[in-house]
Amino acid sequence: MIFITAKFRIRPEHADRWPQIAADFTAATRGEPGCLWFDWSRSVEDPTEYVLVEAFRDDEAGAAHVRSEHFRTAQRTLPPHLAETPRIVNATVPQDDWSLLGEMSVSAQE
Repeated sequence: MIFITAKFRIRPEHADRWPQIAADFTAATRGEPGCLWFDWSRSVEDPTEYVLVEAFRDDEAGAAHVRSEHFRTAQRTLPPHLAETPRIVNATVPQDDWSLLGEMSVSAQE
């Protein structure tokens, strides 16, 4: 899979509304056949920073995402709300879902 993590620094006046601002893009991306997940989180230390964790089935699915109409729309509509260019880590990972974090294994609870 293609695993991507990106940090978005949002202009302070838009930070609380970012989930709504990005909602159409998020929903459309989650609806792509090759999208495994597309999840936003907000930093607990910096309320203007959101982290996007996304994964696509393979290179073809990632390329289809970048070529999509909703991606092109997001390229026009999201940057005015950003304080800086997002930063990204992009890697190909030989798996297709999350693995368990064995070092923090939780026993079955009754």
